[in-house]
Amino acid sequence: MSQSTLLRELREGEGLAQEAVAKELGVSRPTYIALEQGKRELTLGEAQSVARMYGVPLDVIASGKKPAEIALPKGKEKKEKPYVRISVPQERIDKFKQVLLYLLGKTAGKPNVGETVLYKLLYFIDFDYYEKYGEQLMGLRYIRNHFGPSPRAFGAVVREMEKANEIEKVKSTYFAHDQKKYLPHKVADLSVLSGREVEMIDDVLSRYGDKNASELSALTHEDMPWMAAKQGQDIRYEHVFYRSDKLSVGTYDEL
Repeated sequence: MSQSTLLRELREGEGLAQEAVAKELGVSRPTYIALEQGKRELTLGEAQSVARMYGVPLDVIASGKKPAEIALPKGKEKKEKPYVRISVPQERIDKFKQVLLYLLGKTAGKPNVGETVLYKLLYFIDFDYYEKYGEQLMGLRYIRNHFGPSPRAFGAVVREMEKANEIEKVKSTYFAHDQKKYLPHKVADLSVLSGREVEMIDDVLSRYGDKNASELSALTHEDMPWMAAKQGQDIRYEHVFYRSDKLSVGTYDEL
């Protein structure tokens, strides 16, 4: 098998678009297409990036052999897998409600935090937790739209919580832009969340809680799960393992 064929099979096996892989490698889409067509060879730096992206040894990329044809050195897998990860979203609405109440309790008074910022905070909580622990926290389904990931269940759950007088929707403005905000009418039940789940929420808030909607949308547009999804379709949790160093929160063995 040639290197070009291997590149195509690795990409298609992960369901990634050529544009997403090209962006991750820092090359244009036409340049990446040339790689898959065998009209251009990978540079060493590009080969290292491809190996890191797919979690395979560098010699697999260099030789052009399928990963199954080369035994992975012990301890060199991209991530230890002592159990089977569940990547299909398992929506835990009870946890979602408590996470939302917790977020609102921490951020309702911050002028930058409207509905769009909440969408992105929820996304990073779910996807960062999955990358770090291989488990789902809320397990929400997120759709790719122009402004970044949006949780599909948000509208229905918020309406339910409003009806139960658990939260209140208010209209505000932020730098002359209309903004939807939510005020909590009750305190989150932390017994529903584990200690490390609360720790992850606090960590996401410490990193992203002061950013506005435009800044957070731009960050999600650099994140591989969003990049790999098609417009209007669900974002796959498994793609967190192909994140760039900038957004990755996992710990991986070196190749």
